[in-house]
Amino acid sequence: MIVGTVKEIKNHEYRVGLTPESVHELTAHGHHVLVESGAGEGIGASDALYERAGAEIIATAAAIFATAEMIVKVKEPQSQERAMLRPGQILYTYLHLAPDPEQTRDLIASGATCIAYETVTDGHGGLPLLKPMSQVAGRMAIQAGATALEKAHGGRGVLLGGVPGVLPAKVVVIGGGVVGFNAAQMAVGLGADVTILDRSPEVLEKLGMYFEARAKTRFSNRASLAECVADADLVVGAVLIPGAAAPKLVSAAMLQTMKKGAVLVDVAIDQGGCFETSHATTHADPTYIVDGIVHYCVANMPGAVARTSTYALNNVTLPHALRIAEQGWKAALRHDPHLRAGLNIWDGKVTYRAVADDLNLPYTPAEEALN
Repeated sequence: MIVGTVKEIKNHEYRVGLTPESVHELTAHGHHVLVESGAGEGIGASDALYERAGAEIIATAAAIFATAEMIVKVKEPQSQERAMLRPGQILYTYLHLAPDPEQTRDLIASGATCIAYETVTDGHGGLPLLKPMSQVAGRMAIQAGATALEKAHGGRGVLLGGVPGVLPAKVVVIGGGVVGFNAAQMAVGLGADVTILDRSPEVLEKLGMYFEARAKTRFSNRASLAECVADADLVVGAVLIPGAAAPKLVSAAMLQTMKKGAVLVDVAIDQGGCFETSHATTHADPTYIVDGIVHYCVANMPGAVARTSTYALNNVTLPHALRIAEQGWKAALRHDPHLRAGLNIWDGKVTYRAVADDLNLPYTPAEEALN
């Protein structure tokens, strides 16, 4: 198969779909890999390094889109990239379609076969291709929140861990999944006063056993959420409904109850955000203030630590890419129901129910694509 990867063009996105090591694996299996010149600069991988791994360096993204049978990316294709997709071409990347009707319309019109990292499942009910970026984003949420809390950045001027004789900051993590767990780990490690909210008794039990007295857990309902948010210095939104738009858990009215200069970090912003007042920002301009509350809503947080993120992502995406290249996408998805869950759009049809439901579009089961 001819496999291509291009330089990411989203604002301050430095990750790349394939590392040189991944290229080496693909070429060792007999596939031809096209890499756009400069695609690996953000992770310190030169064109020469890709060439030594067996890639052919191509000057433009357009030439790769015109030739490659499968495009491997990191972020959702931008409008100019979507215009270059063609019927039957495989797009393998993060998509986050539910809050993005424009992208969904373009991908439907392209006729491409679009496999989304974020909805591929595993045998344990997890999302293995989303997990490493959730780990990165959860940890980064505390770094970003700590910076935003500084007075010079609009925050309350509070140090997360405090100092002897001065209380630490109160950190509230909404959601105890992968993002929430990693955020809590970082906040606890910095000495903050941490509370984690979740609706699953099993998750709360696991968190309680892991953190013991180092972090508090609370069952999440309207009353407990409102109380915790009002008392917080930093709130991390870490909720996820696979493939669907995130629920709006913190209302605009709740901001009136918060301390001025408190910080909201919305890690769910890729799926539309879990704070009513959230809108996506970039690393170039990461924060804004509503009613005295600092909002950090960067939609590609892991892009700031591109090398760590790219290698973590390739560890989990490459095995599926190899299977798709070896077997063709239909056979690969037919034999692997977990990879099949990643099929979001095929031949102008939406094949992931949560996306179809959120965007009021007709739903076609993925199985129909495999017949």
